[in-house]
Order: sequence, then C-alpha cells, then structure tokens
Amino acid sequence: MTDKSKLDRRRFLTHATIGGASAAAASTLAAPAIAQEMPTINWRMTSSFPKSLDTIYGGAEVLSQMVSDATDGKFKIQVFAAGELVPGLQAADAASEGTVDCCHTVSYYYWGKDPTWALGAAVPFALSARAHNAWQYHGGGIDLFNEFLATQNLFGLPGGNTGAQMGGWYRKEINTVDDLKGLKVRLGGFAGAVAEKLGVVPQQIAGGDIYPALEKGTIDGAEWVGPYDDQKLGFAKVAPYYYYPGWWEGGPTVHFLFNKEKYDGLPPVYQNILRTACQAEDADMLQKYDWKNPTALKELVASGAQLRPFPQDVLQAFYEAANEVYTELDASNENWNKIWTSIKAFRNDWYLYNQTAEYTYDTFMMIQQRNGTL
Repeated sequence: MTDKSKLDRRRFLTHATIGGASAAAASTLAAPAIAQEMPTINWRMTSSFPKSLDTIYGGAEVLSQMVSDATDGKFKIQVFAAGELVPGLQAADAASEGTVDCCHTVSYYYWGKDPTWALGAAVPFALSARAHNAWQYHGGGIDLFNEFLATQNLFGLPGGNTGAQMGGWYRKEINTVDDLKGLKVRLGGFAGAVAEKLGVVPQQIAGGDIYPALEKGTIDGAEWVGPYDDQKLGFAKVAPYYYYPGWWEGGPTVHFLFNKEKYDGLPPVYQNILRTACQAEDADMLQKYDWKNPTALKELVASGAQLRPFPQDVLQAFYEAANEVYTELDASNENWNKIWTSIKAFRNDWYLYNQTAEYTYDTFMMIQQRNGTL
C-alpha cells in the first residue's frame, strides 16, 4: 500500500465516523491534529482461523490496518492466529473473560452454550449473504444479537461473510437419505443438531485440524467454506466427492466480538472508527470470496474433484428436520425465539422479492453461460 493510499484511507475513515457536533468541530482540523488528541491504545485480537487461510484470517489483519491508519497509529490491534494464544474454538470465551480484548470468529461455534449464538452467523435454510446483511444493518439484526451478546460480556459487529458455502467433501457418494446414516462429518456449528436427526454423526473440529482427521479416516466427510479455502486445505486429496450447496450456511457472518467493558470504555471516535472499519471488512471479505471462488472451483474440478449436487430429497429431508428443531427451540428458548422470529419474517419477504428481478436475471445469464453464448 502506498503512502498516498494510506492517507486516503485514514481521511475517509476519520471523517466518515465523526458525526453531529463533533464533525462540525473537527472539520477545521487536519487529521494529524485530531490524532494527537487521541489516546494510545493497544489491543490483542485472537482469531479462530489459521494464517494459511488468507481470506478469512486476513480479515482481522485488514481491520487492524484500517484502524491504525485512521488513528495515525494511536489505536493498534495485534492479531494472533488460532492456537497462538487460545484454541480457535475458544476465541469468544477469551474475549468475554478479558484474556484478549477482542476476537474474530463465527458465532455458531458456541451454539452448545445456547443455540441463540448460531443466529448471529447462520442457521440451516435461513438467509443468503446479501439478505443476512440487509437484515443485520437495516432490519435491526445487529442490535438484536447484541442484546444477547451483552449477557456474555461481549459486543459484536459483522466482520466478513463467505457467501453460500459448499456442502463439503465425502469419501463416498450420497444418493439417498439412507446414505447419511452413521456418517461422521465435520459440520460447523448448529447444523449438527439438524443433521443428527437424519443419522449423521457431527464432529466440531477447528479449520486447521480438519485435513488430518479426514486423511486418517477419523471422519467420513468434512465441510469448511468453499472452493478457494478448500483448495488451500487440500481436501480433494483425501475425499473426492464435492457436494453443494451448504444448506446450513446460505450466507454466514463472521464476527468481530469485543470485550464489552473494553469496547464501552473506548472514546466515541474510536468506537465509530471500529464500526466503519468492521462494515468495510464485512463487505471486503465477501467480495474476495466472490472473486476467488470461481477460479478455484474450475481448478479443483480439473484436478479430479467430483462435483455433485445434494439430491433434492436429501435437501428436503434436511429442511424438514431443521423446522422440527426450530419448533422445539421456539417453545423453549426466549432468546432464540426473539431473533429467529425477526429473521423468519424477513426471509419470507426476501424470497418472495428475490424470485422476480434477481432470480430471473441470474437464471437467464446462467442459461447463456451453459449454451456457450457469453
């Protein structure tokens, strides 16, 4: 990054996050003068992801750089990969307890504490990435999830999205619902509770540990994200069948979770800079995956991966199992019910609308691609 681009980014973030009377007062000051009035703060952030996954792990580094640039280095966030300070699946616990100041993680990793955790990220057959972002930023989703996170001494902001994920890598083909019975599958988050109803034996394993488990035959299948990350992790070498879609993750949000006391203690301008930088990173990650996944998928198939869609009766069985789980939770978990009711209401409107312009346009263009006329 050039000095000029750093300066441009700093000016954008600084001026974009100062509102109301503060903006009027600050408008007469140059950015360096503003920075001189800011306190020096050094935070530690632990990630749930290994450094090898540059797109999802790299999101934390992008945020760190943006915050530093916007404050002339006054507010620094040092990022640690999964396992350097705490195991990847304990990142939120470390932030909540104050072992670290913040973390970069996916909230469904912690659904075992309370299924409500999963709603901040993704649950089966919920929303696409675009729809989930609409609900979060303009449908009150961020505030609803933060009402829950406050009980965990956390404050959360969306910090990335992968888009709809793939359905994972398997040692054998899946042709019927019966083929699922007894399969040990690394399945992220809350989806395992749904898959169990059809006989799957879900395994929750951190990203960096999936390949050896699949290679040794400890598990029969595994999902991670999508073509770009899956190619890096090498799953095609040990499980040839690559299924889609990841029905449990239509558009999973990755979160920045901040220790609530630490976040509340920040100067308002730092809080605003974090909000702006998190939203920028939220968009940036999805854009990177959208750019990199098409090439990676072509390369995976060219190298021997056997691409397969989940059969429709298998998807339908999972959908019905998911609704059974949701009915049970609606009756037993008030936190869950409050957020899920909000998501469901928008989900109905979204898919009513999305089957008009967007779906029709995309379908027409896909037909042109298949006909070789693009």
